[in-house]
Amino acid sequence: MKTILITGSNGQLGSEIKKLSSKIKDFNYIFTDVEELDITNLASIEKLFKNKKINFIINCAAYTNVDKAETDTKNAELINSFAVKNLAKISSQYKCPLIHISTDYVFNGNSEVPYKETDKTNPQSAYGKTKLHGEIEAKKAFKHIIIRTAWLYSSFGNNFVKTMLRLGKEKNEINVVSDQIGSPTYAADLASAILLILQQININDENFKQGIYHFSNAGTCSWQEFAAEIMKQKTINCKVNPIKSSEFPTPTKRPKYSLLDKTKITKNYDIKIRDWKVALSDCLKLYK
Repeated sequence: MKTILITGSNGQLGSEIKKLSSKIKDFNYIFTDVEELDITNLASIEKLFKNKKINFIINCAAYTNVDKAETDTKNAELINSFAVKNLAKISSQYKCPLIHISTDYVFNGNSEVPYKETDKTNPQSAYGKTKLHGEIEAKKAFKHIIIRTAWLYSSFGNNFVKTMLRLGKEKNEINVVSDQIGSPTYAADLASAILLILQQININDENFKQGIYHFSNAGTCSWQEFAAEIMKQKTINCKVNPIKSSEFPTPTKRPKYSLLDKTKITKNYDIKIRDWKVALSDCLKLYK
């Protein structure tokens, strides 16, 4: 039975993998977060690998505070790039494939068609730049799969869905930007896709389909439409007014367009992707 090391296991994606691990018993799982494993410290990772036989690494650890990264770039770079460099070194040393999670922020957000994996990267924020540096490091691993995702939410952690549910109960109406387009990603669906990929991988196969992949739920919406759907599905009487991004300034420039082309991951690994409204419904059932 193969053993998987999961870093950042207390985050949204890591928590969803942990939840799913009780159902998918094809693997032994080692769940770690910063308290158990400091991935910015190479010696710390080496110590774990010397004591455990690990076959795969899933790196869910990330510095995700997009606005704070503009002023805290050193720590964002440390976690989003340097730590990935360490994991890639260990991956090569122990012949252990690395699955690394990245973001739509590596693009400039000015496209009018869904981004393909081969499209030119051009991050417009400190966060996006550190995540792109992480991708470059991940490619140095023994074998790698980099999965870019966007608009991640879950019943775990802090996210847009939880914020909207709170505001919906507190206010009669709210304003949400309507000129940023993308597709939400239910972290449970991404977790399922990752484990399905691992079930198909043969480490020694010369045709190992490594590279960059895109994953989010199917369909398209604005943040305002996403918020309105949350209120609708939970029958919360809160009006969601559309506003322009210029009316809601943030320290970081948000991508206007975040849609990702998922053709490659569906073709290479036969991943079925659900519509974002269906996935949202499943997540909202977990909220009282």
